[in-house]
Amino acid sequence: MSLFGDGLEAAVQKAFTRPAPKSAGARMRYLVKQLKGTKAVAELLGISQRQVERYVKDEAKHPREQLAARMEREVKARWQPRIRAKAREKAATTGGIVIDTRARIGYLAPIGSTDEDRLRHLTVALPPQYAARLFQAQEQGANDQRLQEIAAEGLKEVYFQDNGRRAGQLEEVRFTDVEHLEFDL
Repeated sequence: MSLFGDGLEAAVQKAFTRPAPKSAGARMRYLVKQLKGTKAVAELLGISQRQVERYVKDEAKHPREQLAARMEREVKARWQPRIRAKAREKAATTGGIVIDTRARIGYLAPIGSTDEDRLRHLTVALPPQYAARLFQAQEQGANDQRLQEIAAEGLKEVYFQDNGRRAGQLEEVRFTDVEHLEFDL
């Protein structure tokens, strides 16, 4: 599970204008329509093609927990792509992104300053360029560590350095022990 990647995805999903299908049959029909066939859906979900057909016809209604979670994840990943794109574009160009985190955050600074990691609860609005970098890295398949580094750079500039007004000698900000993380567009 990717904490930062999932957090970005959840923020984008808040922009949906309609709820995603809830029932197993509706989810399966949506996936069949998107992937243009039951065989592709069966391969995606790791079940038989006949079982996909049963869900489509509402003959089967209650999937196992793991299958239900996979179905939900795959539907939400494909749900309202234009709305998703608009939300990302708005965040990357004008709106920025808000990060709410409770984590152990430390930094590298000149000798004589208190740079020890400590638990902080921060809610910080990052400017659009950091939202653009986060979404671009996510689209390119960046791992959670890279997304974390980009978010830390944003926190360094906005929170610790106050956009260049203080802590000019600060070298690096680092996250450890993330307890809570949420993004909002």
